[in-house]
Amino acid sequence: MKNTSIQYDASIAICRDIFAKKLRDYGTSWRMFRISSITDQVFIKAQRVRTIEENGTQKVDDDIRGEYVGMVNYSIIALIQMELKDDNRTELPVDETLKLYEKYASEAKSLMENKNHDYGEAWRDMRVSSLTDLILVKLLRIKQIEDNEGATVISEGIDANYFDIINYAIFAMIRLTEEN
Repeated sequence: MKNTSIQYDASIAICRDIFAKKLRDYGTSWRMFRISSITDQVFIKAQRVRTIEENGTQKVDDDIRGEYVGMVNYSIIALIQMELKDDNRTELPVDETLKLYEKYASEAKSLMENKNHDYGEAWRDMRVSSLTDLILVKLLRIKQIEDNEGATVISEGIDANYFDIINYAIFAMIRLTEEN
């Protein structure tokens, strides 16, 4: 698997470190977000990346890699929010929050390993811009499912799409690191 597991772990460690630092700065203020608001936050980040990819320039110096980190972290936040939908606490203990983060990061990696086995690491031959497009497609699917109040006829649910976003964003981080 051409170091994918090691590269994945290094990328998720960057995401986790930023999540933990922001957790110390802001607490779990994100508990106020509805899932649809989190979807929009991820959408804004993915759309910014696509706009920069298409224009070839950017006016705000924020690192593109940082946008993918944000997509990973907001996607994990969405999964946490879905799990805690009936929990009215706005502030969660740090240790509980980090344990939930680890749970979903681990599930995402396990999914990646299974799909990588079946797809033969096809993502390594993809352009980063295609990974961005896949994330945007997943977000539009999530928005449609949200508009349908969570109902699907044959498709995966919101959570499956968030797991895919996490993995596509990690793949983009790996590819950007390899290109530098």
